[in-house]
Amino acid sequence: MTNWLVAAEPDVHPPITAVELPDGIQLAYADERDRRCAVDLENADAIDFGRSRPFRKPPAYRGQRNFPGWWWSATTRSHVAYESWLERHHLMEADRDARVTGIAGQPFELSWPRGKGKRPAGHVPDFLFRTLDGRAIVTDCRPVKRSDEDFRYKAAVTAAACRVIGWEFRLAGEPDPVWAANLRWLAGYRQCTALECTPNDLFDVDTAPVERPAVPARPQPVPVKAVSARGRSLPPL
Repeated sequence: MTNWLVAAEPDVHPPITAVELPDGIQLAYADERDRRCAVDLENADAIDFGRSRPFRKPPAYRGQRNFPGWWWSATTRSHVAYESWLERHHLMEADRDARVTGIAGQPFELSWPRGKGKRPAGHVPDFLFRTLDGRAIVTDCRPVKRSDEDFRYKAAVTAAACRVIGWEFRLAGEPDPVWAANLRWLAGYRQCTALECTPNDLFDVDTAPVERPAVPARPQPVPVKAVSARGRSLPPL
């Protein structure tokens, strides 16, 4: 499963150029208590990303050009972070795929030294998907026209790290707009209600009529007697 819907992406990323893995590269993630933990690549496959937190929270600030948020996943029955509408689309793609069993947004960060006196380089992939056959697919979402040299190098390093761990890596581009519009419409029907129901619960709906409570009788208005100027009651008109 290197790509779910190649035909639905008009612009497909070119193949990633293989690069050597930088020395000193590490994988860091946020555990269920949001604590930062660093591990070697050889031990990364043992991490349960279904219980971890997003390593990078979706930012929000004035003048923001992208649209981040949290998507309620019917697959994981939890919120998954995304940082753009392009990421949200591929998140919906994975959420509707029956082969996907786990989804983690902003799952980890890869960091490696760049030399003396320079800050370490780092990259946070957009998603990590788990499948029925036990595979893990790390995904980066970026329009083809915005894939500059720096991004493609970080994607190549991420792909090399995934090969060491035993994961797959894919670059996802912009989808066909008609397909994306249909997917957004269909995705609304995968959302359950707030009652924590499962798909099987939808077939056990109680159709028995509900007895309405008795409506209390409306109070009758009391006729008001007119009063004369001397204070004596007058007969009603």
